[in-house]
Amino acid sequence: MTAEKKDHKRLTPGKVLKRTIMILVGAMLVAVGLEIFLVPNRVIDGGIVGVAIILSHLTQITLGLFLFFLNLPFFFLGYKQIGKTFAFSTLFGVSVLSVGTYLLHSAEPVTNDPLLAAVFGGVILGIGVGLVIRYGGSLDGTEILAIMFNKRLPLSVGETVMFMNLFILGSAGFVFGWDRAMYSLMAYFIAFRMIDLTIEGFDETKSVWIISDQHEEIGDALLHRLGRGVTYLQGEGAYTGDDKKVIFCIVTRLEEAKLKSIVEDIDPGAFLAIGDIHDVKGGRFKKRDIH
Repeated sequence: MTAEKKDHKRLTPGKVLKRTIMILVGAMLVAVGLEIFLVPNRVIDGGIVGVAIILSHLTQITLGLFLFFLNLPFFFLGYKQIGKTFAFSTLFGVSVLSVGTYLLHSAEPVTNDPLLAAVFGGVILGIGVGLVIRYGGSLDGTEILAIMFNKRLPLSVGETVMFMNLFILGSAGFVFGWDRAMYSLMAYFIAFRMIDLTIEGFDETKSVWIISDQHEEIGDALLHRLGRGVTYLQGEGAYTGDDKKVIFCIVTRLEEAKLKSIVEDIDPGAFLAIGDIHDVKGGRFKKRDIH
């Protein structure tokens, strides 16, 4: 049995319904961001959406048609590169987005100020795209194209997407004027940040690695003063060959300062490394009561 088939078996009707609703909501938010804020003010987004906006402006053909047909080839590429579930989630999201932009095309824009349109349009667009990605779909084929180019070019997927979008956003300067291209860059940056926040959540988690000769005292303090479980890992110093205990712990962004204070109080010379992580599942990440 293939991994894809196993994935489909794990999707209960409840999960399928939730995924469908969230992709529907996300795609409609993107349609609102485009037709109520960005497009009327000649501000574009990056990727295939940006190309579709430019072509729609030049040809006077409905934006929804370009959104659907430009993304259609990437539905088939996504099916081959990533899987059936992703491909059909993407097709559903793009279809909703296309219909949504068509229905909202005659609606009056909320504002005619391009700055306000770039800010609020970028926020709404970013939340919508983030929801679709978080629940297993996509509204833009740029990432899939970048994955394919990544096998042939000495660039990462992120770098390829960035260069594509710089070219697309730069093209807006020739079509809509350079001031609109700058507003478009602002909207793209805001949307990019909102996508990250929507996918990862506002309550960011951090991975913490601590090396100290007073590992037991630090671990006990984190357990009882911070309410977080710790794991002791066995390590060895490469230079000295001495055995070392490494403390591993997961905390939220708001608990980071308190953790640093606890470690500093017990062992000012302790080695402390903190990194961002995107998701935590399983284990005992739930916070304990602090007595």
